[in-house]
Amino acid sequence: MKKVIFTPEAPAPIGPYSQAILAGETLYVSGQIALDLSTKNLIKDSIKNETKLVMEHLGAILKAAGMSFDNVVKTNIFLSDMNNFVQVNEVYSSYFTKDFPARATIEARRLPKDANVEISLEAVKL
Repeated sequence: MKKVIFTPEAPAPIGPYSQAILAGETLYVSGQIALDLSTKNLIKDSIKNETKLVMEHLGAILKAAGMSFDNVVKTNIFLSDMNNFVQVNEVYSSYFTKDFPARATIEARRLPKDANVEISLEAVKL
């Protein structure tokens, strides 16, 4: 059985998908971009700020499912420019303290709303 996870602490989906789906003990979180919750505008002042906001959205969704970044087993990072890898990695790594999740990072020609970074993840209740 699956359960839709939604929190107003992260952007509402901009298409026909859910913020996250909990299936059994596994949480599948849709890709998040740096949307400002109040204006619904994309934040693009710096790649570090954009990544921080994405990670904050992911954290809010994890919390709504009763989890934290400690539960994350896999992430997917999509970058509009692989030259931003080091800066994104610097922010991303600050959300994990040990036992880093598996990860894929790719450069994508274009992301939703022309974002510079999008991150999705999978987490498991421990």
